[in-house]
Amino acid sequence: MKTLKTLLLLGLLATSASALAEKIGVSMAYFDQNFLTIIRHAIAKEASTRGLDAQFEDARGDVGRQTDQVQSFISAGVDAIIVDPVDSASTPQLTRLAQQANIPLVYVNRTPGDKTLPPGVVFVGSDERESGTLQMEALAKMAGYKGNVAIMIGNLTDAGALQRTKDVEQVVAKYPGMKVVQKQPANYARNEGMDLMLNWLGNGEAIDIVAANNDEMAIGAAMALAKNPKKVLIGGIDATPDGLKALAQDNIQVTVFQDAVGQGKTAVAVAQKLMKGERVDAHVWIPFELVTRENMQKYAGKGL
Repeated sequence: MKTLKTLLLLGLLATSASALAEKIGVSMAYFDQNFLTIIRHAIAKEASTRGLDAQFEDARGDVGRQTDQVQSFISAGVDAIIVDPVDSASTPQLTRLAQQANIPLVYVNRTPGDKTLPPGVVFVGSDERESGTLQMEALAKMAGYKGNVAIMIGNLTDAGALQRTKDVEQVVAKYPGMKVVQKQPANYARNEGMDLMLNWLGNGEAIDIVAANNDEMAIGAAMALAKNPKKVLIGGIDATPDGLKALAQDNIQVTVFQDAVGQGKTAVAVAQKLMKGERVDAHVWIPFELVTRENMQKYAGKGL
């Protein structure tokens, strides 16, 4: 009988502790994108470490669904919200909703479209002005500062993708022997990157360098070029495990480390600070780092 009472008491205590745990609502643009999966797992792990209860929702690339998810979090009375935005242009509305409810909001990874972020709203991510610049400068050097460049854009609703593309164009414009001959979206997807590359090849496009906004599209381009007799230099961004594997096999020649784990962990840390009423800068930057075959061992396991 004593044992039964003890078990019941422990159960009640556990239920009580769970009910008291501070809750964070997390809306991710996609659950099935490799890089975002790493961020999501990092958020889950860090929230657990800090004793926070994190509830995850998959927006599946739908702005309306993400807005509904944020509204549901607010109705449920969460203590903070973390959002990886589907569309940078949609964030001002999400910011308004969180501000009206007086709930801290942290945007992670994808740059919000708000002109300014009000107190209680913070962006945790990497400065995209660095990413495409590091990538293209490395590719330009490898190519001897000459050649035709094709750009694979993540997607046209992502401010980060547009900035990475602009970075590449600005680097190419510095060198008289180089020019951009193609730029089209492949939506951060490996299969779309492969299809786009095959389409360019089929049209007889003369391409010496492919600058992709992420590793997945870069890998897709490499797959399309696997039997191509001409060597084409390929660059990605993110340094995901698959990206590093492609780099080790010389399928791509450069990538740029974007710290997915660091972004996820920091987003949770910032959310908790805001929940405590602490002041946090509107932008918390996680630096990009160039990754080549020479230094790639330093990054092995960092994206896990």
